[in-house]
Amino acid sequence: MTKLIIDRFEGSYAICEAEDKSTIQIPKYKLPLDCKEGDCLIKDSNGMIQKDNTSTQRRNNYLKEKLNRLFK
Repeated sequence: MTKLIIDRFEGSYAICEAEDKSTIQIPKYKLPLDCKEGDCLIKDSNGMIQKDNTSTQRRNNYLKEKLNRLFK
């Protein structure tokens, strides 16, 4: 199981960052339809990709807290 974060979209590809900080290009058609930049994904051993809503929410909360501390 591989954890990924969508960094950006370029043309018909999503550029994702893996846990080891490497980047991977994934065709958009392989992603769930509601994916957007910053979403966390899980790629299983069969190559199926699912959105990880729990990790995405946790990451968003962490980033909001970090920005709040920075700008106080």
